[in-house]
Amino acid sequence: MFITEVKDIAAARAFIQLPHKLYRDDRNWICPLDNDINTIFNPEKNTFFTHGSLCRWLLKNDKGETIGRVAAFINERKAYAGDVPTGGMGFFECIHDQAAAFLLFDTARDWLRGKGMKAMEGPVNFGENDKYWGLLVEGFKPPGMGMNYNPPYYQSFFEAYGFIKKYDQYTNLLDLTVPFPERFLKIANWVLKKPEYSFRHFSKKEFNHYAASFCEVYNDAWSDFPAFSPMDLQTVQDVFRQMKPVMDEKIIWFAFHHNEPIAFLVCMPDVNQYLRYLNGKLNWLGKLKFLWYKNTITVDRIRTIVMGCKKKYQNKGIESALIRNLQLEVMPRNTIKGVELAWVGDFNTKMLAIHEATGAVRDKVHRTYQCEIGEPDALLN
Repeated sequence: MFITEVKDIAAARAFIQLPHKLYRDDRNWICPLDNDINTIFNPEKNTFFTHGSLCRWLLKNDKGETIGRVAAFINERKAYAGDVPTGGMGFFECIHDQAAAFLLFDTARDWLRGKGMKAMEGPVNFGENDKYWGLLVEGFKPPGMGMNYNPPYYQSFFEAYGFIKKYDQYTNLLDLTVPFPERFLKIANWVLKKPEYSFRHFSKKEFNHYAASFCEVYNDAWSDFPAFSPMDLQTVQDVFRQMKPVMDEKIIWFAFHHNEPIAFLVCMPDVNQYLRYLNGKLNWLGKLKFLWYKNTITVDRIRTIVMGCKKKYQNKGIESALIRNLQLEVMPRNTIKGVELAWVGDFNTKMLAIHEATGAVRDKVHRTYQCEIGEPDALLN
């Protein structure tokens, strides 16, 4: 086995194509869009290159066949936020061979060491943690768009190598065919009637207003969490622009206290229900297929990308009112049967309590690992 760095178009194509081989017999796997993955590694399209760097590699067997891949990256805004300088590792894929997996981990580790890192976190994304973040350890079923999917044996690779759990992110499933608990409804409806609060769904016509509102709430809501790094407006705008093609304005909600933005609930249709037929391709043919399936398949699930509330307004029922607004919007459609309340860290006990109050049940768990990688070696680069 030998490692090669991705430096040309052919290698980049092999990096994208490897999962097609690894998951060809797995009916649960849904290929992410090639363009989405390529954008992450494109300095002209990924704003994280303005404050970070990355490298990626392929692992090949003695016949020259690609059998693994990995990427390593450093986000300068977060690398030094914790106790030790920490880099990221992600987009790991590998055949069922521990030696192969360890060689990929070693490669990422050595590159990060050479950049001054003393710990490696993974699998993570070179971007915000709303996409391609964490190892799936529970709930091996078709993923939502942007959610990592992997075979169960990856977990043994990470833990045998020395990775330890840093935190879990839960996806809880809310069955909209079952009425909300009475206590939840009572609180939500009470908040909705308060004259000082208003609730509005996203509008593309007011794109900049809602992007700025999101940024303001996010940077307040998460400021006390470990290794927090504020989001800038440009990053928020880029994320919203990427969502535009599949965005449903009426399932993205904001709460205001008078005119002050205080909370948000961002949901997206589970477009993977028709993207699964595109095989990752959104070329002209893929776009035609996309339109065909979009008009012929009724999406019956939506996914909560993120929900947040300013600290001053937490424990006041604002989040419950946002969820109630969402329910009142989608239930009359008679198409949406479930909501994935996704991506809540195990450290976010307040949000998990809200999920529990709705009657949602555990559906998936994605785990972020970390391992120490020793002192940096100045000879590595």
